[in-house]
Amino acid sequence: MPTETVKLEGHIVDSLILAKVLDLILDAGADYRIDDFELGRTNVDPSRATIEIRGDDHRALDTLVELLQVHGANRVGDADVTLVAADRAGVLPVGFYSTTNLATEVRVGGRWVVVENPEMDCGIVVRASGTADAGAPAATARTVPMHRVALGDRVVVGPAGVRVHAPDKRRDTRAFEFMTSDVSSEKPKTLLVHQVASRLRAARERGGRVLAVCGPAVVHTGAAPDVARLVRGGWIDVLFAGNGFATHDMESNILGTSLGVSILEGSRSEGGHSNHLRVINEVRRHGSISAAVDAGFVTGGAMYECVRAGVPFVLGGSIRDDGPLPDTMTDVVAAADAMRDLIGGVAVALMLASTLHAVATGNILPGGVETFCVDINQAVVTKLADRGSHQALGIVTDVGPFLRELADRLAC
Repeated sequence: MPTETVKLEGHIVDSLILAKVLDLILDAGADYRIDDFELGRTNVDPSRATIEIRGDDHRALDTLVELLQVHGANRVGDADVTLVAADRAGVLPVGFYSTTNLATEVRVGGRWVVVENPEMDCGIVVRASGTADAGAPAATARTVPMHRVALGDRVVVGPAGVRVHAPDKRRDTRAFEFMTSDVSSEKPKTLLVHQVASRLRAARERGGRVLAVCGPAVVHTGAAPDVARLVRGGWIDVLFAGNGFATHDMESNILGTSLGVSILEGSRSEGGHSNHLRVINEVRRHGSISAAVDAGFVTGGAMYECVRAGVPFVLGGSIRDDGPLPDTMTDVVAAADAMRDLIGGVAVALMLASTLHAVATGNILPGGVETFCVDINQAVVTKLADRGSHQALGIVTDVGPFLRELADRLAC
């Protein structure tokens, strides 16, 4: 029978990665034998396992090993990566290695090179480093989205010479020890808010940045002022949203409604269905949200605070957008690139009542970014993890009270 040998290393027992890998092998109809296993003695010591996998045919076995690599199980071997030059801009070579969002290395010239900016569903481009230092690697490697591949780029093809590191979950971790599952729907919400606030404080202390991804429901539930408080207090460093969030945030501050419904009274105002359109129209007249703030048309809200504090934001558009606002990027590929340009240094991501933008952001975030998805719909938080953002922890609750208490705890 065809065989492959893979190796797992890290905190693979307490994170249940070893159990998950063995289950995947059996679910694929293959068999395994653990040739070597070493359990870390202390909280900081890694564990190691070498596993021989037996399958029915080479193709099925290759597919299985590729799946296992997402969890940090790497082929045992000392081969260098295979590099093929792209023969067309925006097109990866046939058989290109498709990346995960986990920390990755490639073997080039007998040396392991760290792949910069881990991102899922990309290719890996290797370039000569141009350095003459004897101790420095002779090459650099980085993930590149398909549309950014240039003619002649040397792209990694196949899995040989690529190794992925499993997420680091130490046995002594205190972060979210109250959560025994990836989605929390029945845990005390006050405790959840306390822990999220603690993670934001810890991120700021180590110089990390905080990203907020906001959906329109943040405004509809009355939580936009709390996002504004977080921005004003310096707790949000980057904001991603769509046309709807920005529009209704400004509508609520200018006209007191969100989609024509009074924020304070919950009643529909006469002719309110056109309120958001009138706000969009006036912002378009000014030329940008920033210009509308400078002119005194927009005098409060999350977008106002972003402009005043210099917090960068990306508004990614969709085909159903009204207007749209002049700041909304209608080219979704360009919007994703703009988001990529702003995630450097992000340590914590808050996905707030958003499905499409949460998944889109999860697609470009490295696996090491602490990600918390807050939504009243459990399917949303589950979808984010299913799409590949394995680091995401879901909190099923109303985003309005959650943000209000979070801002209070951070003394905003």
